[in-house]
Amino acid sequence: MSYIRFENIVKNFGKNEVLKNINLEIEKGQLVTLLGPSGCGKSTLLRCLAGLENVTSGRVYLDGRDITDVNPRDRDIGMVFQQYSLFPNMTVEQNVAFGLKMKKTDKAVIKKRVADILDVVGLSDKIKHYPSQLSGGQQQRAALARAIITQPKVLLLDEPLSAIDALLRHSLQIEIRRIQKEMDITAIFVTHDQDEAMVMSDVIHLMHDGIIEQSDSPTMMYTQPSTKFAATFIGHYNILSAADFKKATDVSLDCDDVAFRPELVMIRDKPFEEEGYDMYFTGEIEVRLPHGNILRYAIDCNGVQIDVDVLFKKARLFPDGAKVYLAMKKADCIEL
Repeated sequence: MSYIRFENIVKNFGKNEVLKNINLEIEKGQLVTLLGPSGCGKSTLLRCLAGLENVTSGRVYLDGRDITDVNPRDRDIGMVFQQYSLFPNMTVEQNVAFGLKMKKTDKAVIKKRVADILDVVGLSDKIKHYPSQLSGGQQQRAALARAIITQPKVLLLDEPLSAIDALLRHSLQIEIRRIQKEMDITAIFVTHDQDEAMVMSDVIHLMHDGIIEQSDSPTMMYTQPSTKFAATFIGHYNILSAADFKKATDVSLDCDDVAFRPELVMIRDKPFEEEGYDMYFTGEIEVRLPHGNILRYAIDCNGVQIDVDVLFKKARLFPDGAKVYLAMKKADCIEL
């Protein structure tokens, strides 16, 4: 039986239906991500689990218990927001201990658990510091410690890293994932950043316009998008209508649209001699766009643009306007 279950969840704000009959199950100990663009309903679904929003219809279950109408403070759920929400007049120690004090936990127990959790999040040397004396990343780790010290059944993280610079965000992603695994916490992470979702998740639930578009492991989500929206949102895909695909490659497929990843298209300055590909076609380099260690070519193939990614090697650069030869395997094409 699933640890968390959303059953036929509908949430309306006036006439606006934000969640449209959501059915979703989460297993104990997983870190799952609700991924999607702004306004798709991911934070609303999280808030329905926390009890910060009442569902219009449907039921929410946690560990076999119907918590749909349970007071938020009685749901045993910890939450970390984008805003750190630390008490500015309290030290790190006092902030982290706050939840235990509200539960009237023994002082000796509080002291030990605060010391233990600050060691886990790497803030043992900041125990007497105030939030104003901490960096953004340190404040977010203090907020995380405060949320998990009470040992909640579920930890909810609502875009907690979106206000942090890219380099620090990456290190915190790894840190949060480490802590979640080490403490065997069931966690739900909300983000609109596909790379963040890929790094952190056991399972990704991709949301779009109030529904779950696709639920899968990060690998399957990237390599096997099940809908056109999933292909446009996860990774970078060439997405062509079947007609344009035939125009570019002279290969017919019985579907509406075709998706294929730019790195799976082979490119050369002369015709391919070996076999092993299902389609061979030509094009002309329109523009080159560097993406770190990847160079992306936009190529005109009989009036249809196809992106091709290669490792950024000076010896393999093709000039704009150059004629190139392309090859691809039919197995690498996803029919949508």
